[in-house]
Amino acid sequence: MRARRRTVALAASLVLVLGAGPLAVPAFASPTAPATAEPCPDGLNARALCEAVAGLPDADATAALVRVGGTDGTWRGSAGVHDLVSGRPADPDARFRAGSVTKVVTAAAVLKLAAHGRIDLDRPVQHYLPDLLGRDFRPVTVRQLLNHTSGIPAGDGLGETFEEVYAHRYDTLTPQAVVASAAAKGPEFRPGRKQHYLNINYTVLGLLIEKVTGRPYAAAATALVLAPAGMRDTYFPGTDPRVLGPHNHGYQAVRRADGTTEFVDVTEWNQADRFAAGDMISTIADLERLLTSLFGGRIVPRPQLEEMFTVPAHIEGATYSAGLQRFEHGGRVYWLKSGGRYGYNALIAGTRNLSRTLVHSVNSTDAKGEGMNPVVERIALAALM
Repeated sequence: MRARRRTVALAASLVLVLGAGPLAVPAFASPTAPATAEPCPDGLNARALCEAVAGLPDADATAALVRVGGTDGTWRGSAGVHDLVSGRPADPDARFRAGSVTKVVTAAAVLKLAAHGRIDLDRPVQHYLPDLLGRDFRPVTVRQLLNHTSGIPAGDGLGETFEEVYAHRYDTLTPQAVVASAAAKGPEFRPGRKQHYLNINYTVLGLLIEKVTGRPYAAAATALVLAPAGMRDTYFPGTDPRVLGPHNHGYQAVRRADGTTEFVDVTEWNQADRFAAGDMISTIADLERLLTSLFGGRIVPRPQLEEMFTVPAHIEGATYSAGLQRFEHGGRVYWLKSGGRYGYNALIAGTRNLSRTLVHSVNSTDAKGEGMNPVVERIALAALM
């Protein structure tokens, strides 16, 4: 009974941390690809991990790729299909849209530039980009952008509903236009008073990286973070709507007026407006390299790395640090970052000493929905228990 209570408590806590949504739809009719996995050593719940990804595709996800690692042991698994038309098994080495996991790379790049003396975390971003924000904004420090306490409101997108943004999926909305729309709204709150997780903070940081380095964000982030981490299958597509190289298709479930559900292929999508906040394409192997090299101090020097494990102490309820989010369960503290783009949910999570790590990509059919996707929840429960 005690174990059951722990499982329920973990599930409830994870709902607050990981974003992806379940769907109430009829039974899935596409062919099911069997789950494949490596054997598990003692210390990992092998059966639960296998069961977590079994039975895909279903109404909640079409594929799942998982890597669990650390000193406790390792496990690799994949399930589902490459696409719903062919029903071929999912490619375990596939590239996918990593969404807001991009913020980990952006934060690491900023902190590395700070270590090199090119950025002062306590200096206002207006010092580097004087024309970025209007007169209504008080000085916003680089550190406040990193930990989402800037008070800059969200910028405008290309629509509010899935149908609206899907209609514009090949259009380009520049980061500069996103920031301009946010600045026009005026401050949401005084900098440093609250924590509000928003993409706009990392969109501004991407522009800061470009200004300081004199290079496009993608080139600077690759040189500062991706290359040192050995992330050879990771890139930033910019205005290219395609996922280059091996990849599994992403789908969004859409309920029609007649009550039926259609699974719309959303693999191709121009994500330029996500920029330094969410435009990265990666693999689970590369994200595991990012996690282990970053936590191991091989990307950002130790003094600046502390920013990634520091949550603002003066703000009640704050959970975000520079690029990561703090989550505690069963006496263990995990530092994680989730990401969601239509068709794809991604996650990196680990203890600071790397005794347990988790990286996954789940092709969720409602990746931007409210709550937690059931497949994501099962993976997290199995890996972090």
